[in-house]
Amino acid sequence: MKFWRKPLDLDQQLVARGDVHILRERCKGCGYCVEFCPEQVLKLDHAYNKKGYHPPMKLSEKDCVVCKLCEMICPDFAIFITEKEQVVAEVRHG
Repeated sequence: MKFWRKPLDLDQQLVARGDVHILRERCKGCGYCVEFCPEQVLKLDHAYNKKGYHPPMKLSEKDCVVCKLCEMICPDFAIFITEKEQVVAEVRHG
């Protein structure tokens, strides 16, 4: 999340980080996971799966905040998240 100002208790907040798992052959390339990811962790791949669709690929897995929106919105159950750690929140500018 991008803040326009720094919260006073930012150094005290822990943010979960997760691993993104994509079942490429199950995906139909609808792009919902890419569109609704608040941290822009995913983008559609240029390669095709066996069905002829462009499945998503991970851009930067370290930015996944385990919101699981991609998991909830996927109509084909082709993506899921596992929580791996909690880290101190960081402010990203711009």
